[in-house]
Amino acid sequence: MKLNILKTALIAVAVSTAAVSCSEDFVETKFYQDVEQAPLTSLNEVEAFQRGMYVSMRSATYLGRDYTVYGEARSDEMYSNGYAGYFNTVYNYTMTSADAYARDTWSQIYAAVAKANILIGTDVNAVTGSDADRQAVRYHIGQAHVLRAMFFFDLLKLYGQKYTGGTLGIVTPLKFDPKALQGRGTIAQNEAQIESDFNAGLAMMQANDIGSTDRGTLTINGAKALMSRFFLYKQDFAKVRTLTDEIVASGQYQVMPAASYVGSWEASKQNNSIFELVVGVAGANGTNSLGYIYNYNGYGNIVMSNTLFSQYSANDVRRQLIELTDGEYYLYKYANLEGADNLKVIRFEEVVLNGIEAELNGGSATKALAYYNQILTNRGLSPQSSVNIALLKTERAKELVGEGLRQWDLLRWGDAVPRPAGASTDVRLTAFPIPRAETDIAGTPIVANPGYDN
Repeated sequence: MKLNILKTALIAVAVSTAAVSCSEDFVETKFYQDVEQAPLTSLNEVEAFQRGMYVSMRSATYLGRDYTVYGEARSDEMYSNGYAGYFNTVYNYTMTSADAYARDTWSQIYAAVAKANILIGTDVNAVTGSDADRQAVRYHIGQAHVLRAMFFFDLLKLYGQKYTGGTLGIVTPLKFDPKALQGRGTIAQNEAQIESDFNAGLAMMQANDIGSTDRGTLTINGAKALMSRFFLYKQDFAKVRTLTDEIVASGQYQVMPAASYVGSWEASKQNNSIFELVVGVAGANGTNSLGYIYNYNGYGNIVMSNTLFSQYSANDVRRQLIELTDGEYYLYKYANLEGADNLKVIRFEEVVLNGIEAELNGGSATKALAYYNQILTNRGLSPQSSVNIALLKTERAKELVGEGLRQWDLLRWGDAVPRPAGASTDVRLTAFPIPRAETDIAGTPIVANPGYDN
């Protein structure tokens, strides 16, 4: 793989001290072809690059819309109704190697990887300032390792062959080199690298803890929450149990009470938020936002299935975020059409649900039930006397709908992933195509995914 996306527009670190301290945004400027990024030598520069990673993450082609929609449009809980033409190739399994969704998400996530790699490559001994500054730099390098693990994990789920009968994963560049040529690793190699990054990053953050509890940046608990998602995917339930216990024991989070649930989606940094991306008016995606793609008054392209809606009890507070209009169910978790609401990367409720599943697989049935009833009683429902995997699967759907997780849940469970009428049933198309922009580069060792035209 030639990281050609890094040769046209990356990052300049000539950001003033005032801009670094006062802005939630990171200003990107032209980074000319084949010019190597200068080393970062100050805490301000490191913090600017950290913000640059967050800018990449909240892009419409990554967590700001597209990646989240991919996990929903190809699932049993939401679908594309075809309005305005958005996500039709994704939903109908008609993507080609030139598909814009596959190309742009690939480019956006690898741009985030590049920023993480520049941070990870920082020589802490060359950083000017105080010992406290250098401690903070090491903490931010730890964050970069954790986020790189998340980026690789997201790429692996989308482009890897784990559920298509193959063995190939994705490219995992570990240093910033815009001239590099690198091929795809195996799924096993990718997963080992992701786990290594998670472990190294968490250890570095803990060893250099700066006491941050800001939910708008990656904290130690945020790292553990993302790790619980990865280890659930790997079915390492013992690690999920440990991580869940530690996050719960911190006492920093709660399942959002029923009375506050609806409003919590419009408010920032609530008690159930473990890690969210700060957006605001300046960073909003506008007509390219999640709200615009979900809401009836926007494009209204991705809607909830009737089957899932029927699972909600009449007194379930989550129904208040669902509206029936013109015969379709629209989800209003992101009600702001401008896309100015913060993007919730991972909520405490997801961690609790991870904990339920992990406890039901070799842990404590009593603890699983306690977690389960935390969700139910805070959604206006009565506590239950037992919980099993079938109930857990339904509750994950009702609680996490619209948050981009469902397709991956179905795949890791081995459950059927529905396809629309007339769509190809070729299992190889579960993985996105490797963009032609990558496979056409002269001398590239990267190979395409089978079933596509490159």
